[in-house]
Amino acid sequence: MSAIKSEMISRRTALSLMGSAAAFGLAAAPTVLAVSDAEAQTVGMERRQERRGGRYERREARRAGRHERREVRRTGTTTGTTTGMAK
Repeated sequence: MSAIKSEMISRRTALSLMGSAAAFGLAAAPTVLAVSDAEAQTVGMERRQERRGGRYERREARRAGRHERREVRRTGTTTGTTTGMAK
């Protein structure tokens, strides 16, 4: 077994070590938290984007359907050829 040499640490050295540890902890904490939060939200954010995309597509389909029905009522055809009318 190796002999462990015990030495007293001065207050100045102890405070210096604690200050260095605190500074390192403060500098490292936001980086670690930002990385872990981003990773944790990735799955939820993907689901949210998928839901938004689905809503957008359904909304566009409804708008297109309304537009076609209006054109049929106005002109009698689905091509939407209007003569003499400005949109």
